[in-house]
Amino acid sequence: MAEEVIKSDEERLAELGYNQELKRGWSSFQNFAISFTIISVLAGCFTTYGQAWNNGGPIAISLGWPILTLLILTVALSMAELASSYPTAGAIYWWSARLGGPIWGWFTGWFNLIGLIAVVASVDYAAAGFVNALLGLYGTKFAGLNFGDTQNVLRETFVLFVAILLIHVLINIFSSLFVGRLNTVSVWWHLIGVAAIIIILIVVPSHHASFSYVFTERINNSGFGGGATSGGFFWIYVLPLGFLLTMYTITGYDASAHISEETEGASEAAAKGVWKSVVYSGIIGWIVLLAITFMVTDTKTANDAFGYTPTLFAAFLDSWAAKAVIIIAVIGQLFCGMSCVTSASRMTFAFSRDGAIPGHKWWTTLNKNRVPYMAVLFIGFWALVITIPALWGAATEVPVAFFAVVSISVIGLYIAYVIPVYLRWRKGDDYELGPWNLRGNHKWLNPVAVVWVALCVIIFSLPFYPTAVPWNDGFLWRDFNYAPVAVLIVILFATVMWFVTGKKNFHSPAEDMEASATSLSTEIGEPPKFPEAP
Repeated sequence: MAEEVIKSDEERLAELGYNQELKRGWSSFQNFAISFTIISVLAGCFTTYGQAWNNGGPIAISLGWPILTLLILTVALSMAELASSYPTAGAIYWWSARLGGPIWGWFTGWFNLIGLIAVVASVDYAAAGFVNALLGLYGTKFAGLNFGDTQNVLRETFVLFVAILLIHVLINIFSSLFVGRLNTVSVWWHLIGVAAIIIILIVVPSHHASFSYVFTERINNSGFGGGATSGGFFWIYVLPLGFLLTMYTITGYDASAHISEETEGASEAAAKGVWKSVVYSGIIGWIVLLAITFMVTDTKTANDAFGYTPTLFAAFLDSWAAKAVIIIAVIGQLFCGMSCVTSASRMTFAFSRDGAIPGHKWWTTLNKNRVPYMAVLFIGFWALVITIPALWGAATEVPVAFFAVVSISVIGLYIAYVIPVYLRWRKGDDYELGPWNLRGNHKWLNPVAVVWVALCVIIFSLPFYPTAVPWNDGFLWRDFNYAPVAVLIVILFATVMWFVTGKKNFHSPAEDMEASATSLSTEIGEPPKFPEAP
């Protein structure tokens, strides 16, 4: 039965214009597991909790999370239908190219690539920050670094980041199947680990915050509006800045689509992996966030810590409990970073296979394990490069400028997510349905997804602090949110590259979807163009 499923997968891939090059050995559960691992409530919920705390307070967490999860689900369900129709490693950009033409695929691909690189950088750097905090609790000294004091925090964190990134690159190069098994372990780690954390947060504190505090308290530590928590400005500007917690945490579920060519029964497994990972992460994430918020019984202490969870755990839990929670979170974050590298490298492989990235023949090179190891190195290198600004920060040793990388990842990924969703909506009833589809519900799910993402792009392009507003007195470049600048640079770069190389080199091996099964090119060079969009 498995052989028949794999044969069917390879035939479908051939219809889409590609030979089976990557090793197809991932199960349906492992496909779900990679997206669930990348979403990682032990990563995003813990590392960006402070963003919601400072911009909205408890209500941004207790009420904002479930509402935003439902809005994100409209995007995930829309993408799942596309993943079922077109199960390729290129996934998002391929969908756009098929439905709208090469130029749509080109820009979708570049947004997706930049977003994935930013995710790898932000996840591994955040994990390094947690490792630094953990070593600080133990007063560790190692290789000339003193993690027990507050000196050179940025340098120490960057060293840890480089080490973590290197480990993730090496693990990915060794074997795709090994990564798949680790993702299976990761799912259980997240489930059991989150359960353990919730028990600790319930049992250890001597008392907890009230229900009314968790679900009604508002906080404004943004510096805007004099700290006011009422009025239009709070609801329209400050509170939405806190949405970054949910939007950043629940990203990366496109990984299930990127691993399609390595998954058995991909037309259904990839689709289910996309939307199920969002549903389960949304439910589990909300529970753990509520547990953290109920733990906080002193607003001043939390405000002084800027909502940074390691500091909150140290303040409100016994020492052993704080260490246990941080250890569980760190391991989950390490699993998350590993899977982020996997997803990003597969997208790089596919995008290069279609001639998009300069030096594309290098990035499609496979090792003896049929892993695109050069694409893995490509992702590792650029994740390292964009993290260099984290070496500098405020006098408090906080890498303020680097936080914009989080916004870049959210903006880049979600723009890439909704471009093919918009094109599918435009296609209407002429769309080629796969085994898993929305049964006509795309008519309302697609436009809701597009409008929501458009709002998020605007929100996360706004200044996070008064000192980040260029025309304000006391403006500081270190606080500037360079996410919109980065997005503009991507657009300009992609536009220039389209005219320089894209129109000539960006292609698909299939001239049309029907004939490609019998007419495949094994060359990366100059195969026929994408099918014309209807």
